[in-house]
Amino acid sequence: MRTSTPAERPRMIVGVTGASGTVIGMRLLERLRALEVDTHLVMSRAAHLTLHHELGLKPAAMHALADTVHPVEDVGAAISSGSFRTLGMIVAPCSMKTLAEIATGVTGNLLSRAADVVLKERQRLVLLARETPLHAVHLRNMLTVTEMGGIVVPPVPAFYNEPRSIDDILEHIVGRTLDLFGLDTGRVRRWGGETSAPP
Repeated sequence: MRTSTPAERPRMIVGVTGASGTVIGMRLLERLRALEVDTHLVMSRAAHLTLHHELGLKPAAMHALADTVHPVEDVGAAISSGSFRTLGMIVAPCSMKTLAEIATGVTGNLLSRAADVVLKERQRLVLLARETPLHAVHLRNMLTVTEMGGIVVPPVPAFYNEPRSIDDILEHIVGRTLDLFGLDTGRVRRWGGETSAPP
């Protein structure tokens, strides 16, 4: 049960694109809610299709996890302005199309516009870039965003924590992402160093 009002809670913008891995965006929203962070969600049109294909869900299922939902066409929404203060923005997953828009500053919708604003305001932008293999333009765009102050976090699984399920992998990816904002989900199995010699 939440103990504070939305106006008192820190805000986070969450973008979800059409790249594979919409379940990461859903888990992210769940964990932010548990941490009492006020979430502002914007989904691309392709994200709606991927959500249905991968999880059999309609957009309303993801909308229900957010405090505020902004239509991707609404480029005049609050999150399109630098005067709207937030902790930053996470795009999970981030498609190569959205990455390219952010890297070039050519923003075609609210999702990429909000990311552009976060960068210009020198706030934290984290992109869970989802594609493989990567060609040169993908890599150049990642470098460009990094040089602009963004952080690229490919959602790859860790194996040192011995995951037993997809759920374990999701918790680690989301937890490590939120670490970048100083938010601790309490669900990350952290590396504590080698405790025994290899066989």
